[in-house]
Amino acid sequence: MVNCSKPVGASCCARRFWLAGKRQFPQRWAPALLFPGLQVNASQRYVESATPPVAILCMLTTYVFFTFLDTSSKYLVLAGVSALIVAWVRFAVHVVLVGTLLRGWREPMRFRPVNLPAQVLRGVFLFGSTMGNVLALRSLQLAETTSIYFFGPMVITALAGPLLGEWAGWRRWLAILAAFVGVLIITRPGVGVFGIGHLFALGSMLSNCFYVIMTRRMSSTETSESLILFSALAPVVLLLPLLPFSFSLPHDGWHWLVLLMLGVFGGVGHWLLVQAYRLATTTALAPYPYSQMVWMIISGWIVFKQFPDRWTLVGAAIIVVSGLYIVHREHRLRLQSRAASDVEAEALAKKL
Repeated sequence: MVNCSKPVGASCCARRFWLAGKRQFPQRWAPALLFPGLQVNASQRYVESATPPVAILCMLTTYVFFTFLDTSSKYLVLAGVSALIVAWVRFAVHVVLVGTLLRGWREPMRFRPVNLPAQVLRGVFLFGSTMGNVLALRSLQLAETTSIYFFGPMVITALAGPLLGEWAGWRRWLAILAAFVGVLIITRPGVGVFGIGHLFALGSMLSNCFYVIMTRRMSSTETSESLILFSALAPVVLLLPLLPFSFSLPHDGWHWLVLLMLGVFGGVGHWLLVQAYRLATTTALAPYPYSQMVWMIISGWIVFKQFPDRWTLVGAAIIVVSGLYIVHREHRLRLQSRAASDVEAEALAKKL
């Protein structure tokens, strides 16, 4: 043990402590002894290199449920059910499930919003995304709407600069432009392919981008429970007066069952998503949402006898590759930033 009882300078005492630490522990852990917060970075790097299988399973299952959600929505609107009814019931059942799964009656304060207007606006953006997607599914295949939706992360990367101060470098901008080319290949404006369904899909994607950006800005001040609840509660309350004007209801018990299951698919899917992010980092889980493309193609072929043409597949591939590159690039930048922080902390510790 180091004896610092002698009347020596503070720098000398710190130096002895540092040398003792080097003898007892590997050098890479010495900065963590002086700055405990740095130990978190080491554990985070371990988590990123070894994603728990349960987290991966939760992510894959999440997007299976989201595929069921979109497939059921398309099935209902093609059967003549109002898109407004489809969207409203999906959120209403979601609210009930959130209260049940999160046991809101035990600690209701967890659901209390800090900024209610922002919560409502965020819920409106989510409803706009859902409503646009439902309307797009009337005329587009499941794979087409999903491919356009996957362009969203690139739009978020572009908007994060002016809105969040998170500016992208030239490599990520090239990936964004490549993904935009993929969208053009899918929609093919000017050659008789682009239609109202593509407009709804693009509007849905853009509305979801603002929803995600607001979520990122509000996550530091709002509880996760309030974010999950109000994203569904806001559209349920705001659209309630419009329901009497929606006369296209399900025709029989089977369609009512499918309609009610929309909320189950959406609510359970979001709940699994939360569980996955509790078990692993965002970067580690970022590639798995693209698995939804596989489920959408399979579901569209089985339920609607629709298979995407080669142009849709090519455009989707470009968008997915661009998205994965942005994930990879942001992951490398994050690791470089952490490594720089570790080097600075170790240099500072050696001066003590």
